[in-house]
Amino acid sequence: MTEEKKMINGGDVLIECLLKENVKYMFGIPGGQFMTMYDAIYRWGKEKGINTIMFRHEQAAAHAADAWARVTNTPGICFGTVGPGATHLVPGIGAAWSDNIPVVAIVPQVNAALDDSFTLQGNLDQVALFKPITKYQRSVRDIERIPDAVQKVFREATGGRPRPVLLEINVDAFKSEIEEGTLPIFEAERYRAFNKPAVDQESIKRAFELLKNAEKPLIVSGGGVARAGAWNELQELAEYLQIPVITSIMGVGTLTSNSKCLIGATPAGAGMQAVMESDVVLALGCKFSFTMVHGVEPFWKTSQKLIQVDIDPSIIGRAKPVTLGIVGDCQMFLQQLLEEVKNTEKVQNREWLEKMATSRERYVRTTIKKSSKDKVPIMPQRLIKDVFDFMDDDAIVIVDGGDIAAFAVEQIDVHKPRPPLSTVQAIGMGHLGTAVPYGIGAKLAKPDKQVIAIAGDGSFMINIQDLETAVRLGLKNLIYVVGNNSAWGMIKSGIKLIMNQRYIDCDFPDFDFGKCAEGFGCYGEEVTDPKELKPALERAKNSNKPAVLDVKIQFAIPDVTKLMGSAL
Repeated sequence: MTEEKKMINGGDVLIECLLKENVKYMFGIPGGQFMTMYDAIYRWGKEKGINTIMFRHEQAAAHAADAWARVTNTPGICFGTVGPGATHLVPGIGAAWSDNIPVVAIVPQVNAALDDSFTLQGNLDQVALFKPITKYQRSVRDIERIPDAVQKVFREATGGRPRPVLLEINVDAFKSEIEEGTLPIFEAERYRAFNKPAVDQESIKRAFELLKNAEKPLIVSGGGVARAGAWNELQELAEYLQIPVITSIMGVGTLTSNSKCLIGATPAGAGMQAVMESDVVLALGCKFSFTMVHGVEPFWKTSQKLIQVDIDPSIIGRAKPVTLGIVGDCQMFLQQLLEEVKNTEKVQNREWLEKMATSRERYVRTTIKKSSKDKVPIMPQRLIKDVFDFMDDDAIVIVDGGDIAAFAVEQIDVHKPRPPLSTVQAIGMGHLGTAVPYGIGAKLAKPDKQVIAIAGDGSFMINIQDLETAVRLGLKNLIYVVGNNSAWGMIKSGIKLIMNQRYIDCDFPDFDFGKCAEGFGCYGEEVTDPKELKPALERAKNSNKPAVLDVKIQFAIPDVTKLMGSAL
């Protein structure tokens, strides 16, 4: 008697492919076209280790996938149904695109028989919609093409300069059936490279000569160091050669403040002094964006010699002329450079580093003093200081907002060392509304770590609905701290600085975020006394619920905002 052949559908094939990539969570909202995918997870996917996380808005789902990718250095997966679900993903994918984060967005498309028929949710060219904010787009109409498409989008998302990708699957492909075992579904190692490209030895020697002959060398550590996992090599090189290091915002945590070599994160504090005085700059995975005042005068000097290392050749020399441009992975470059460096005698003391370290110590002392005042309404600097003092040493900190984000940047590595991949901020797009979903994605990625999100009142409201998601998931030691000055703070700052205080559309009525959070099932509390900040944080931590602290702060303009305003 012939054994009956087992048939599988497109949903089964997709989930099997994602399991080969060790995908654990898919963040999104159900849609009719995803039924076979959901059914595959229900029937057998959960047992194999994959599940969906239902959000209340697809934008938040995309942000959660983004946060997952940032703290794990593996792709995050989000999805939205055809048409409106796809369009709702756009803001979250845009934020990930701007910061070079590998996110795989999966959307369905109506079946071929309904093309151009004005069917419900149809007639939208989703590939064209996502093209400006994704590195690669792939549309699939046949079940046989699903494995190849999944392989291609993951290869593009993770290879070279990481960025989001789009996978569109037609309903015909989802519903079609094929005999089990007939499609080639490979392990990731069989269809994409994991070895990193080496740099030619001549470039390594030239880079070392430039650093060796410099009087005031400086290393700039950007997001490329974080994505490459190169923080250990960075610290070893900096300390061997006694070179001061600054980080971009995306590079925060790539060098611990326990190292004397760390001078700070631009554009705050002593880091800017180091920028202005250095004669040779080694820029690692850094694109000289607005947070680094675009690499131009008067902060950076055209007389500086620049060694720029980036996995993406389009970044080399794009903002600032280079002396030596190197296309390569930051970790591999640093490993090769260390081999060259260790053939020379270790640098014991460097007057330049001592000067910069003294400047950093002065900045830290001044910042802590300025942030310790007991004024009411609470100073935003005090709020940031107490949060950073309170948080666990290995906590993940999320920054969401305008002025409150700028206040956070001023103290980001002042109080406790920031571990690698533990600081999450949508910096490139300046995107607001990330706090709630970033918190969920980070907490699911690192369930044993404390997650604290600092947000402005304007930005926190944008995705507040997904507090319900955090409650439904039972997430604990997830604390949202809202700096509430009843304003779009950065807009109000700009009007005060350059529009002679002609305020318009920048003020909010008073709102109690603590009471609102309680309505979702969170722990909620309002804080008005600076002396109650740390006790309130402790109560939030011990609540065994997602927690929201509504901290009433005074309106003030961060020093970083003033600096950036003068540079732009």
